[in-house]
Amino acid sequence: MDHTTQTSLVSSSDVNGTEVYGRDGVHIGSIDHLMIDKQSGKVAYAVMGFGGFLGMGEDHQPIPWGKLQYDRNQNGFVTDLTEQEVKGAPPRNDNWHADRDWETRTHEHYRLPMYWV
Repeated sequence: MDHTTQTSLVSSSDVNGTEVYGRDGVHIGSIDHLMIDKQSGKVAYAVMGFGGFLGMGEDHQPIPWGKLQYDRNQNGFVTDLTEQEVKGAPPRNDNWHADRDWETRTHEHYRLPMYWV
């Protein structure tokens, strides 16, 4: 991601592939793509690719956007996610993005306000 200017806007195509680090600076994955709420325009989820962090090869998990903060020093996103939090997230089906019950349980699991409220 090129952040040489002082703007806070970024293209979604530039976010895809951005690295994600733990608070300790350890690389835990990268953003595969974003899920955006069509009605509010808010980013709802970053679907992240986790490698060694989860110990199950490249696995993609939707993470609520509120769990990520951009860090200029890392040139990537930083999160306080733990392996146990991600592994303990509510199970999802292929249609998770249209399942408000799953979304509610997921936001409760990560202790975040629901983006649609």
